[in-house]
Amino acid sequence: MVKAELEAVVKFERERPDVYGNAHPKSLLRAIQEDGDHLGKMSNKHIYSADQFDRESLLQLFRLAAKYEANPDRFSTSLQGQILISAFYEPSTRTRLSFESAWHRLGGDIMSITDRSTTGLAKGESLADVGEMFNNYGDCVVLRDTNANSVRDMMGALRIPIINAGNGTDEHPTQALADLYTILKWKPELIAEGSEEKINLCIIGLPSKMRTVRSLLKLVALFPECFSQLTIVNDKSRSEMFDSGQLEQLQDAGVNVHTSDCLEDVLPDADVVYINAIAWEGNSFNQYGNQFHIDSTSPLKKDAIVLHPLARGAELCKSLDNTPHNWYFAQARGAVFLRQALLTCLVRRVERVLDIV
Repeated sequence: MVKAELEAVVKFERERPDVYGNAHPKSLLRAIQEDGDHLGKMSNKHIYSADQFDRESLLQLFRLAAKYEANPDRFSTSLQGQILISAFYEPSTRTRLSFESAWHRLGGDIMSITDRSTTGLAKGESLADVGEMFNNYGDCVVLRDTNANSVRDMMGALRIPIINAGNGTDEHPTQALADLYTILKWKPELIAEGSEEKINLCIIGLPSKMRTVRSLLKLVALFPECFSQLTIVNDKSRSEMFDSGQLEQLQDAGVNVHTSDCLEDVLPDADVVYINAIAWEGNSFNQYGNQFHIDSTSPLKKDAIVLHPLARGAELCKSLDNTPHNWYFAQARGAVFLRQALLTCLVRRVERVLDIV
């Protein structure tokens, strides 16, 4: 195929709309080399932190997610005969339903717990004892709890994998995976061989308090060459904005980090705007940076995209919903395919899908 024809195909795939008007996942498939043996390393592993992932494993995971997304009708039995224990002791819409949707789409069965008071925990049972029971009832556990240590407290008793679905102010690793997957699907040139493409990422949030931001920054540190600049926007001082080691991890990786308390100054140069205002603390949530909000009149670059882990508040106006900047709904949709890929790896079923194009 001559260069002009190839460029035309790439342009079509890049601009071909899906249900949300966003780029087709096959563009990302082409940008990532063929599946390697990295996915097998995730077999039967607990997922509690974004720090567990390396660059190559992430790329192969994203490739598998894109494969699921590009051919959703061709995968329906990968998890047949497997049971997911979905334990959500903190309110959740997208995370719980996307995990359960991912599992159902691959043919698995689910046992769902949405109220701690209906379990032995209400009687004082330990998480370790609950975990011992889970070993007998399911093949994988997804846990969300208000307690930041819950996943780690249960891990020692589990012989089946457990996934941190967002615990307190700790981390939300699969949300970060979905966030980065969305960015790379939007601009797969970032990881194409020989590419010098870079983007300016603006994160409106508080890394020391927000688990979604905490996990995303860990993944950004694995791809420093993709980001010309990372700007954190909040009204806190640097000492309050970052926990010990957060800023150092980014700087050691070579990420150019800036901070600002003026959103209007930052937005005109941002390619990707990631905004969040909610942080879970204790048994409830707090909102930070209430003066920061974006809407259709905000000085966004013409081709900039906006991401949000949702649920949103006043920080993200609905006036952006019907604009090309809206990638937060596609972000939520893509999380299903990302979680399909991760779950397939954890329960040792990945070999069933790697050969399907």
